[in-house]
Amino acid sequence: MENNLIQNLTALKALPGSWDIFSFEQLVKDVSGGNKKTLKSDFLDKGEFVIVDQGQSLVAGYTNNRALLVKTPPPYIVFGDHTRALKYIDVPFAMGADGTKVLKSINDETVNGKYLYYFFLTLNIPNTGYNRHFKYLKSVKIPLPPLAEQKQIAAILDAADSLRQKDQQLVEHYTALSQSLFLEMFGDVFLNNKHYPKATFKQLLDKVQIGPFGSQLHKHDYVENGVPLINPVHIVESKVLPSNSFSILKEKYDSLPNYHLKEGDLIMARRGEMGRCALITRKEEGFFCGTGSLYLRPNNNVNSTFLLHVITSDSGKSYLERNAQGVTMMNLNKKIILNIEIGLPPIELQNQFEVSINLIEQQKQQAQANLEKSEALFNSLLQRAFTGELTANKAA
Repeated sequence: MENNLIQNLTALKALPGSWDIFSFEQLVKDVSGGNKKTLKSDFLDKGEFVIVDQGQSLVAGYTNNRALLVKTPPPYIVFGDHTRALKYIDVPFAMGADGTKVLKSINDETVNGKYLYYFFLTLNIPNTGYNRHFKYLKSVKIPLPPLAEQKQIAAILDAADSLRQKDQQLVEHYTALSQSLFLEMFGDVFLNNKHYPKATFKQLLDKVQIGPFGSQLHKHDYVENGVPLINPVHIVESKVLPSNSFSILKEKYDSLPNYHLKEGDLIMARRGEMGRCALITRKEEGFFCGTGSLYLRPNNNVNSTFLLHVITSDSGKSYLERNAQGVTMMNLNKKIILNIEIGLPPIELQNQFEVSINLIEQQKQQAQANLEKSEALFNSLLQRAFTGELTANKAA
């Protein structure tokens, strides 16, 4: 039963006649043993060789120590024993310390490593927390067509993966462009290296409102399809992504008018990740500020888009992290927010920045839409690839 949850074993019965089914051990070897592991403290920011660990990022760091390289030649599949992360590495690399499993095709002449990697991506390996997960990977049955067909499948998925990576890079480009435009126009407003007149947030805000206390909202006030409630989890990449399953009764909403959001407000996390902030647009007008959030209502001395980028800038995040208070979890309060001081550029320049950001955002939204399409295409091809549907050699 457990294996059925990890992969669709029923689908193996409908494979083309030219395909075989093998156990993990018949096709994959674990070459992790016998290699030196690189401690986090020894990671370099730059170096001749990459370090790969079990984290989500492809590259964790760098080293110049050739003696740390995995002894078996590439290519490799790296599996995070604790994280379940999967990576395909086709260059020599050094292993991160804990939980890094290095796997290879048992015979490159008959089993294509990239084919195996993509197959592993289709598996539903359960998340059991910070435990070992390699046992689940070792339990799978691997469908295997002839080598030429393996390469054909890998090539199709490579092309689809390349497309989604290019779309992802374009989205990241527009995000970086917004950040660089802010620095180019205004510099670091916390250091005020462009020597603007100084202003505190107290001078720039009509209101700072901390989300309601727990005593003001009770379990029975939370309903599905009520008035959307915005907590930090609903603030993603400076956008509000509400959940219909996390909302409050209209009657409770009406009884707490101080927490109603208006277009132009900035809503931000008051605890946890500092600098998590979003601009309330017309679409979110009337949403409710949740208990883990606070909102700022700018006055006419400051542009809301400009202020959003002040808060979400690296300097803004650093300022909030330094000044947040708490023992078990850092928190923001009104005093901390109102005492923030920045160099304030002319409102005309702030407004020009908003116009430019809106144009960049339009392009980013188009890139994001393309990314969603390419992600959907890749996932569709991935699911079909190991049934024989993608290749011309499947049995009639």
